[in-house]
Parts: sequence; C-alpha cells; structure tokens
Amino acid sequence: MDFTLSAFEDEIKDTFRRFADEVLAPQAAEIDELGEFPREPFLEVARLGFFGMRYPESVGGLGLSRVAYCLAIEEIARASLSVAASCAMQSLMGTHFVYRSGNQELLREFFAPALEGNRIGTICMTEPDAGSDLKAIRTRAVRDGEEWVLSGQKTWVTSAPVADFFTVFARTDAERSAGLSIFLVPRDAPGLVVGRKIEKLGVRASPTSEVVFDECRIPERFILCEEGQAEGLLKEVLAEIRIMTGALACGVAQAALDEAVRYAKQREQFGRAIGKFQAVRLPLGEAATDLVAARQLVRYAAWTADQGPCGPALPSMAKLFASEAAVSVCDKAARVLASYGFATEFPVERFLRDVRFTLIGGGTSEILKLTVARSLEL
Repeated sequence: MDFTLSAFEDEIKDTFRRFADEVLAPQAAEIDELGEFPREPFLEVARLGFFGMRYPESVGGLGLSRVAYCLAIEEIARASLSVAASCAMQSLMGTHFVYRSGNQELLREFFAPALEGNRIGTICMTEPDAGSDLKAIRTRAVRDGEEWVLSGQKTWVTSAPVADFFTVFARTDAERSAGLSIFLVPRDAPGLVVGRKIEKLGVRASPTSEVVFDECRIPERFILCEEGQAEGLLKEVLAEIRIMTGALACGVAQAALDEAVRYAKQREQFGRAIGKFQAVRLPLGEAATDLVAARQLVRYAAWTADQGPCGPALPSMAKLFASEAAVSVCDKAARVLASYGFATEFPVERFLRDVRFTLIGGGTSEILKLTVARSLEL
C-alpha cells in the first residue's frame, strides 16, 4: 500500500479536522460533564455527510472508501470519543443490516432518515450472559401468523435511550446452537422496553441502556436476513467494526499526546520546561512511535478491506494493537501531567477514562488474540 493519502483523502481529513478543532473540541468537556446524548453535534456530523460515507450513492450515501471513513472518525474521536462512539454506531452497526437486507420500504422509512441524522439506529447483540459467545444468545423470535414475537433481554445497547429503531439479534431455531436471525424493531413496537441507563467510567455522553423485549411484536417483513443466517452476516461486517474501533483509539491517543506535549513545553521545574528532561522525553517518544505504528496498521487494514474481503486476522491485529497502544499513550500523557493528569480541569483525565472503551468495543483483546492465533494454523 502507498501510505501517502490522496488529495481527496487529505481533503476529507482536513474537513473533519476543522470540525473537530473549531466546533467539537470547545464543547467536549461540557458534553462529557452533562453525560447526555450530544444531539446537536450529532446532527452537525450528519450534515458533513459522515453517516453515508461508507454507503453507495444509489441509496443516498457518498460511496467513499474505508480509509476515508477511518480518517473522518479518527478526527471526531480526537475531539470527543463520546460523540465519535455515537456517530460510529449510527454510521456502521446501527444502519448496516437495514442497508444490507432491508426492502425499499424499510430503506425509505428508516435508513434514509438515519443518513440525515433524523432517525437514530442501534444494534442489540450483547446479553447479560452472552457477550463474545454469540451461541449463548437467548433472545427468541417466534413467528406468529404474519408477525414475529421477540422475547428476551439485551444489555450494553449504545444510544438505546434515544434510538428510533433497533437491529436485534435473536434466535429463531430453538433446536440448534446456530439459528440466529436479525430483526428491525421500531421504538414504538408493542413490548419493547428501554431499561435502566448504565452509568459508565467514560464515553459518558454516548448513552447506554438495557433493552427488554416482552413478547414484542413486529411485522414479518421486519426480518433483515434469511432465517438463521445472522452469524454469517455479522462476520462480513465485523472486520470493518474492528478497523473502525482502531481508528477511534488512534483519535483519542492523538489528543492525549498533543496535550502532553503542550504541557511539557509550558510546565517549568528546576528552571526549565519539563520537556527538556529525559524522564519526560523518553515516554513521549515511545508514545509517538506507538501511535504512528497503530495508525499505519489501522489504515493498512482499512485499505486491504477496500480491496476485498480480508479475513479476520488483520482487522483483529489492527484493533488489538491500536486499542492497547492508545491506552498506553493516554497513561503516559497522564503521567507527564502528574497531578494535573488527575484533575478534571485538564482533558487528559477524560482521555484516560474514555480510551478504555476501545478495549471493549469490537471485541476484547483476549478474543482478538485468539482470532489472530487461529490464523497461524497452529
């Protein structure tokens, strides 16, 4: 791959960098403190066309590459990971299966407004006893005449308190360990209950809740895949989810490194800026190296995915390395700031909290390591 960005990709990056610096960053601390869904920034991201970047022009999208998408989401994350997480859900997991399998009516009613930010979508996959183990999903969907009846509970549902529609993974074959299907469930569907909001360490303004399906009824046409084929469809998009999460990690790590360098130039001890001391320069040099390596691996994975199906190993490597590196970078930044890295008046404290989200979203590091190991054919 040629790691030099094209002129168009540079333009995409510059557009979202300006948005991040001029619009989003000045309100990021307040967004985090309020802990409420950032509706106006969300709509501003929609107006930049972000929600349609990865979808073809034939359905109202922009038809851009995964590389361009990652450039944009990294810049948003650099300013606010809360906003970036909500926008990532809308632009990828929350709308992908509606685009992938929805009929024209569903595209018109749910997908098209979602690209404009006028309807909010999310995905319901994780359950109290089913996270990485999809085969442990217990939510059931039973056909009853011309309807499906869903029963079960989901948790860790991003954007659930504000979502207008939910993409739900449910089991349609009680006799098999497989048999997962995907359903579109509107918020006003009878029997859908958005439960308690989960208070989190970081990404506080990306609201997360439990969702209960109490004999929830939806029309038969709201199934988004051939019955029992959900797991295969998830694997198709999982690579992109992991690459995107790696880009999120790079964004928040860049913000932390920038803040640490700025502080190291200004803070004086023993008659000179602390950035002149080896004890400060060494960890910053290591952090900068890790960040460049992470970003290049994420971009390479995105470029490879643009060429065609790339398998699970490379996206897993990218997400694993980027998220772990980002946590390390944020920790080093906080150490440079010392006491002020622990103070809420400085943004590094927020970066340190937020970055741990990237360790979880898209698969834990342990699951990713196993995925990579499987590719070695041990």
